[in-house]
Amino acid sequence: MDTARALSDHLSPLLRRERSALAEFLVALADFDARRAWADLGYASLFHYLHRELRLSKGSAQYRKVAAELIQAVPAVVEPLRDGRLCFTTVIEVARVVTGENWETILPRFYGLSRHEAAEVVAALAPHPAPPERTVLTPVRGPGATGSTVEPRAPVVTSGSTVELKGPALAAGSTVEPPAAPPPYRSLAELTPLTASLQRLHVTVSERFARKLERLRDLRPDLSDDALLEAAVDLLLAKAEKRQGALTDRPRASARPSRDPDRIPAHVRREVWRRDGGCCQWRLADGDVCGSTHALQLDHVVPLALGGDSTVANLRVLCAAHNLLAARAVLGDAVMDRYAGTPRGRVT
Repeated sequence: MDTARALSDHLSPLLRRERSALAEFLVALADFDARRAWADLGYASLFHYLHRELRLSKGSAQYRKVAAELIQAVPAVVEPLRDGRLCFTTVIEVARVVTGENWETILPRFYGLSRHEAAEVVAALAPHPAPPERTVLTPVRGPGATGSTVEPRAPVVTSGSTVELKGPALAAGSTVEPPAAPPPYRSLAELTPLTASLQRLHVTVSERFARKLERLRDLRPDLSDDALLEAAVDLLLAKAEKRQGALTDRPRASARPSRDPDRIPAHVRREVWRRDGGCCQWRLADGDVCGSTHALQLDHVVPLALGGDSTVANLRVLCAAHNLLAARAVLGDAVMDRYAGTPRGRVT
């Protein structure tokens, strides 16, 4: 019978091979990203390629995207990843502070650390000058039988320390939490699924927001905190969709003539938006559509410059990345490099 030591001795070389395989994958992925090969396959970004083409979860895709970008900037991280000195889960934190100039002194500080420990190192190296209050909005069931509620309580705001918000169907608490250096991308609120129908929302709010929420509670005591926030989101969403031409409260019976031949009539915008379901219609290599709802634009299938019309049949909804990709396919890289202001930067 195999002993525990024999089993462990079998696991050790497997772990070494796993680390080596991961390092080799990341090196290849870094080269793939440097060549922007994902764009040639019709994807809007490396993340999109990893998630849609390689079927990685969003979390796994993000880790590998960050690691590939870090390897391009600091090739020295490959060996620590390969031999296990650098844990793969700390890459997100390492990428915040390690650069091609400081890696010799900074990178070794992350060897053997967990992600939480790595985050503490980042906070020490790049402390936030004014740590924001971190408010956690948590949809929860009230105690007791179904339908019971927690008594509402007004927000308590202390000088720069804690904000606590609680309501009938939403509990919220916050603590000052010095974050790492601000990320280079827009930070989104974190949603953690609790059940099939409930999610916990983590979002940083200001003291000004807390006061407004308290005032809104006074005006609408019949609504829970989550209902108040949802109503605010609904108002902003309706306004944004109306500006984009997807919705209108009072559509005109007939289109108003325009002197601008390039203008897309509102009724055409509404019909294209309705037909495409408000998401990017770019067809990917696997036959699926992109489906992104971020930075959407109306794209002329046959460009205006080539005689295309602003009709429902000649328009489609695309995200900004795929709209630019479509324009490159029709008009060429030389034209679009001048239009976009930055070259495609393809490495050959």
